[in-house]
Amino acid sequence: MRAFGVTLRLGALALLVAFLVTPKSFAPLFAPLTEYGAPPIYDQGNLLTLALAHLGTVFLAAGASTLVAVSLGILVTRRGGADFLPLSRTLVNIGQTFPPVAVLAIAVPLVGFGETPTLIALFAYGLLPIFENTISGLKSCPPSVLEAADGMGMNGRQRLLSVELPLALPLILEGIRLSLVINIGTATIGSTVAAKGLGEVIIAGLLSNNTAFILQGGLITGLMAMLLYDAMAALEKRILRAAHL
Repeated sequence: MRAFGVTLRLGALALLVAFLVTPKSFAPLFAPLTEYGAPPIYDQGNLLTLALAHLGTVFLAAGASTLVAVSLGILVTRRGGADFLPLSRTLVNIGQTFPPVAVLAIAVPLVGFGETPTLIALFAYGLLPIFENTISGLKSCPPSVLEAADGMGMNGRQRLLSVELPLALPLILEGIRLSLVINIGTATIGSTVAAKGLGEVIIAGLLSNNTAFILQGGLITGLMAMLLYDAMAALEKRILRAAHL
């Protein structure tokens, strides 16, 4: 079963790479979905370039979300920052309370069109799972382990870096993985404000009533989300194995 799963993932990766590098070779498969001589393969931009731009936006937003969410999670689990937990939770929930489209609508008048409003929306949308998992991971550290760290003479900073964060790492990585995968799909809305990405393909299909374009944008996005999820899971195992967790 495991071998079949690996084979399936490798097949999906090969299919994705082949389509992005030589999309026109797949034209016969998409031709039945077009009408009135419309092109079967998206031809208003390079699919590989759009996919890389899409991933770049997602990873940049995820990096910012991780930095802020983990820092906030650490702050509110310290004795001096516990009072900020309700406020912090309210702030990170804004991204989930307001749809990304609404965040874009607010951001565009402030920062203009392009990648920046998309980054803001993805940043806000990705905070919650990382923040909550950071808190859960830090609070789940066994009291006996923390007491042993104190008994060894560790100060608060040493205990955090050497004991608490390593023990919380599995949950933190899980939150980052969830945030990344969610935002792979969410990032398609960025094309509505002129950000480069795979949403451009889907929107072009909707405007021209070309089902082939819509399917291409959706399939590439879905395959990238699936493969990224698996890649992050494998990376988590390597990191935890290296950390002996």
